[in-house]
Amino acid sequence: MKALVWHGKEDIRCDTVTDPEIQDPRDAIIKVTSCAICGSDLHLFHNFIPGMLPGDIMGHETMGEVVEVGLGVDGKLKKGDRIVVPFTIICGECDQCKRGNFSVCETTNRKRHLADKAFGHTTAGLFGYTHLTGGYPGGQAEYLRVPFADATHIKVPAGIPDEQLLFLSDIFPTGWQAAVQCDIEPTDTVAIWGCGPVGQMAIRSAILLGANQVIAIDCLPERLSMAEAAGGATTINFETESVVERLNELTDGKGPEKCIDCAGMEAHVMASQPDTVLDRAKQMVMLESDRPHVLREMIYVCRPGGIISVAGVYNGLSDKMPMGAFMNKGLTMRTGQTHVNRWTDDLLRRIEEGEIDPSFVITHTVPLSQGPEMYQVFRDKRDSCVKVVLKP
Repeated sequence: MKALVWHGKEDIRCDTVTDPEIQDPRDAIIKVTSCAICGSDLHLFHNFIPGMLPGDIMGHETMGEVVEVGLGVDGKLKKGDRIVVPFTIICGECDQCKRGNFSVCETTNRKRHLADKAFGHTTAGLFGYTHLTGGYPGGQAEYLRVPFADATHIKVPAGIPDEQLLFLSDIFPTGWQAAVQCDIEPTDTVAIWGCGPVGQMAIRSAILLGANQVIAIDCLPERLSMAEAAGGATTINFETESVVERLNELTDGKGPEKCIDCAGMEAHVMASQPDTVLDRAKQMVMLESDRPHVLREMIYVCRPGGIISVAGVYNGLSDKMPMGAFMNKGLTMRTGQTHVNRWTDDLLRRIEEGEIDPSFVITHTVPLSQGPEMYQVFRDKRDSCVKVVLKP
């Protein structure tokens, strides 16, 4: 089969690889009908996250048709079923899964000794996302083996296009969880840093959850325009405006009650923000792994007693965090990879009822063979690229 394969820093190729096979009774094989490039795939593209090896298959936003099931799937899936595959691989049986904390499943990381060393305790296995999370082949391919398939799936109905359902695999529940973690109240101002695909979903989620005011922060015109189209979002271009000053203006000097980080470890580097330049320099000489400008800015501007929700991916070590401000302002921070299956029943219902159509974020749809080129287009934000869907 054809698949997008990691060969090193900024080197993704469309290769011919061995077709997946059933390896465990709880496995299923799907024929991929749609997959996507995620912003967090760029962290792997840039080789900022350790644990990738040449030959690893990329991708963790995937859906398709079941073509083979193991004996242990126990009737939960059958050939011909149409499913979305969450990026988190879950067993459904461990203590964390029973609590709904699916992204920290205790069972599915088959290389948990690496995660134990890196994080202190293992997290869930993830598709196409380094050997720290199990080294599982990803879904930017013609076929995908789904381990623990009896639990790791979202069964979806016929008649709804892939484009409306695909993002249940990651970015829609990720944006939703980011907003839910804020405990949004009707009087709240919610500020969202980063208007990429996850940020766009967080903006709409905050609106659906009843925020009084939603403020979207980015520098790309196409992303800011997409945020404005959400209906009710106010935008800030951080290249032409002071984020701190504008947020204070929009909140009568009090700051937003709720702040969401959808930017993560690769915050934009700009001379007007010296900390971003210093972070990039430290990153280059391996004195720091992340560029946490957004976290610093959120802590500084968030209203005392407020909540900070972190959906953006962070890898390792971040310097110069203003813990004094964080502690003295009595802020709460909530983080985590997304507990996808916790949210998807509700989100699928909202799609079916026409409350939201996640396909609005798609700007490019291309064959899988064009994936390597689209990684570069997505990275460079060329051609107003916000979200890429690949068709095997």
